Amino acid sequence: QVHLVESGGGLVQAGGSLRLSCAASGRTFSNYAMGWFRQAPGKEREFVAAISWSGRVTYYADSVKGRFTISRGNAKNTVYLQMNSLKPEDTAVYYCAAGKSLVTTTSSYDYWGQGTQVTVSS
Repeated sequence: QVHLVESGGGLVQAGGSLRLSCAASGRTFSNYAMGWFRQAPGKEREFVAAISWSGRVTYYADSVKGRFTISRGNAKNTVYLQMNSLKPEDTAVYYCAAGKSLVTTTSSYDYWGQGTQVTVSS
């Protein structure tokens, strides 16, 4: 079992930045690929970014490419999402997830955090 807790969400103006953190506990964190997903009201949960267990490989959704950066610190059992140039359409609940494979589909991730709200005002 892997327990995930997100933090760092909040209210920010368009063009601003936020850094989300996801702290993991339980099974060996470094064995898992990690992903960030988000869900806006009335919409399905969507992929945002993912990082391999080593940190060497990353994937991004086209909508955030060039603005968001995913990273991980295996020594700290933490994964981060640096979000720059935020837009109102980035408003959503952001979730981190752990899985055995570096993929972009929600169904492939085994463990999920409770989510953190990000609100971007125009």
